[in-house]
Amino acid sequence: MNRRKFIENSALAGSGLAIMGASSCTTENLDANKMNIQPFTAGIDFINAEDRTQRVEKASLLMQQNGIDAIFIESGTSLDYFTGIKWWPSERLTGVLIFSDGVLQYVGPTFEKERLEEMISLDGEVASWDEHESPYELVAKLFKSKHGATGTLGMEENVRFFQSDGISSYLTQATIINAKPITAGCRMIKTPKELALMKKANAITLEAYRIGFSQMKEGISQYDLSAIVAEASTALGATEAGWAGAMFGEYTAFPHGSKTAQQLKEGDLVLIDGGCKLGGYQADITRTTIFGKPTQRQRDIWDIVKEAQTAVYEQAKAGVPCEQLDATARAVVNKHGFGYGYENFFHRVGHGIGMDFHEWEYLVKGNSTPMQPGMCFSNEPGIYIYGEFGVRLEDCFYITENGYEAFTPQSPSIANPI
Repeated sequence: MNRRKFIENSALAGSGLAIMGASSCTTENLDANKMNIQPFTAGIDFINAEDRTQRVEKASLLMQQNGIDAIFIESGTSLDYFTGIKWWPSERLTGVLIFSDGVLQYVGPTFEKERLEEMISLDGEVASWDEHESPYELVAKLFKSKHGATGTLGMEENVRFFQSDGISSYLTQATIINAKPITAGCRMIKTPKELALMKKANAITLEAYRIGFSQMKEGISQYDLSAIVAEASTALGATEAGWAGAMFGEYTAFPHGSKTAQQLKEGDLVLIDGGCKLGGYQADITRTTIFGKPTQRQRDIWDIVKEAQTAVYEQAKAGVPCEQLDATARAVVNKHGFGYGYENFFHRVGHGIGMDFHEWEYLVKGNSTPMQPGMCFSNEPGIYIYGEFGVRLEDCFYITENGYEAFTPQSPSIANPI
């Protein structure tokens, strides 16, 4: 579970009553028919079996280039990416071996075999194990049947330790390595179809924010505003409403919000961060605005953050090291007296994004990986002052042959966030 999902789940669990109350009132406030909310999804081309076949072919080529005989992937995003199978992680191993010749071997519990077979869109046999049997021994036998005891198996980096350790215990003569060159090598370079889905997901999210901001009124809670944005995302055609964290006033200095109950009042900064999903692809946008009239200090800090975001875009092109974009944003923040380090700019300037909120690569000090065409990132500088307020602006972009293209336009001003 990544940090964003943990925070989302914790907030939902800790504030269930508030959200239940918000749902009843915001459904009344957000009448999609009265507001003439129309879905944004006409003509969308979703990922299909042909796309996944091409992904497996690319993975096979990368395995051959990296001397890997097969990779193992368990339930999670990469399983969905390569096979289209959406499976929840549990103690029971369910996954796929992708061999370097492109053969797929699915593995799962016997009592789930029929259900697993229903989900398969790419050809491959299903090997099953009964409850008293070891799924790890089964995976090892399947691997050995094609590559012997001394082959090289790549373990997808999100395979949980108890599973990778279990498989490794039956492959004592094999070489077990990280499959990141294969999984990241495929997933972090987006195709035009993937980019189109991400662009539309970001457009839906931005419009949902616009609707949310239009519904703000004194006394509304952060949960009310989050619920409005989520409902708007669904009405606009999102396949998953996703996470929209709202925070007000001094709590905007908490980058991912506070559990403290908040009611909007005149003069509060309002920060919303999150994004919907469309066809499995994630949006991520942050907007900071004012409820009422901004002070000069609020306006000045907002303008500094936008200056930093603009400077990052000016550096965004193929061949530039990922860490350079973080350094660029920090130089702007430091120039205005808020420090180069993490004094007031608490986090890296960006992260990779795709099917997951956070994925390869990360725009952070120490990551010298050069950006490549097709890579997608967030651009999200911020300045946070505990006890006062925080400002963050976030849009996502991708690298092109000639520079970059943003999925959404930058926020125009503190008073006009969309």
